[in-house]
Amino acid sequence: MRFILLLLPAFLFLSGCVSTSVPQTTTLAADGKPLPKLYRIGVNGRNKIPYEVLDSVNTLRAAAGAPPVRLDPRLTAAAATHSRDMSNQNRPWHFGSDGSSPIDRVQRVGYPGGLIGENISETYETEMETISAWMDKDDTRRVLLSKRATDMGFAWHQETNGKIWWTLIMGAQPPANLAMAQ
Repeated sequence: MRFILLLLPAFLFLSGCVSTSVPQTTTLAADGKPLPKLYRIGVNGRNKIPYEVLDSVNTLRAAAGAPPVRLDPRLTAAAATHSRDMSNQNRPWHFGSDGSSPIDRVQRVGYPGGLIGENISETYETEMETISAWMDKDDTRRVLLSKRATDMGFAWHQETNGKIWWTLIMGAQPPANLAMAQ
């Protein structure tokens, strides 16, 4: 009887070490990799994502020897307009449904500088995956890392099916001494 009483606490202790949870199963694609999860941008994303992207872009720029850029509300407004317009047109391209170019959109929002470039994407990927894809291509990487850029606008439009239309605009303010002379 004593032997059983000594084994009972040991049994209870060891039973606490056994996992009773059922392992989660992951759906795999034909290539054996996990299927991607749908990325939904929540309400907090509106305030958080632009600054996370700005930090990431400035980190990439610093590594490339380029000065940091600031988030500009006018360029962000132009980017938001174009993201929604691309969704309405259902195609990723740099021209608006009204025939506007990135230069036109930057001027419409009253941005006093010039356009450096515009990066766009139609994807289901996160903002960080999109920046990574832009860094993998020469033309979009040049826009992100332009040493002349001083400002950035960044926005998106997410459709109900989860597709995201990303737009990043880089601009350059005129130097302060030139702006004062005008």
